[in-house]
Amino acid sequence: MSEDSLVVNEIFFSLQGESSWSGLPCVFVRLTGCPLRCSYCDTAYAFREGRRMSRAAILEEVTRRARPFRQADLRVPGRDGEAVRLPLVEVTGGEPLAQPGVLPLLRVLCDAGYTVLLETSGALDIRPVDPRVHRIMDLKCPSSGEVDRNRWENLEVLRPTDELKFVIGTVEDYEWARDQILGRQLHRLCPILISWAHPLTPAQQDPVLKPVPAGQRRLSPRELAERVLADALPVRFQTQLHKWIWPPDQRGV
Repeated sequence: MSEDSLVVNEIFFSLQGESSWSGLPCVFVRLTGCPLRCSYCDTAYAFREGRRMSRAAILEEVTRRARPFRQADLRVPGRDGEAVRLPLVEVTGGEPLAQPGVLPLLRVLCDAGYTVLLETSGALDIRPVDPRVHRIMDLKCPSSGEVDRNRWENLEVLRPTDELKFVIGTVEDYEWARDQILGRQLHRLCPILISWAHPLTPAQQDPVLKPVPAGQRRLSPRELAERVLADALPVRFQTQLHKWIWPPDQRGV
């Protein structure tokens, strides 16, 4: 596959719904394809739907959508106090690292002066990613059905500018995540996100997704938050902001 083009599912402008960047304006580039089939995946349509676009065309579309903010040169204090020029740009999927063309795309976006975020499953090598990119990496929990796909070597190269995310749907997920965070002292590497797994709507329940392992008990967001507090976990609790603003299965938000 050529590195000069990528298969793109959608490009849209919205609010960042997750991570420590939540609430900020962001242009999203969603790429097509993913080698995982997590039980809670809400973007299964990105496994197969998309069109091939050149890297130049992607940059042009991002620039078009970002233009009002860029023309006004709007900036806010970033996570570490540095000025961040709006909007953010996030490359997501699917699994964006499954396409070799994503690495030069990330470099081009950084060269254009954007603050660039990368959402990745944690199953593929994150080392080749441009060091200017903020990598938001999952560790897959048991209810995902993909816990065996975690690439543990990635933990060795995480930086303070990265973020590590656990998507929690069940009690078993929470206990597993808690043990990983405390046992490996993961909060010393980068910020840790605990994200409640929003239930899928009927339209999102794709038959290719892995089933939740039998016997696991689902957690409500309140139960999850109370467990985080009771265990004094050094994490940021989050829900998916966009799903509280728009219908949870609406695309392009």
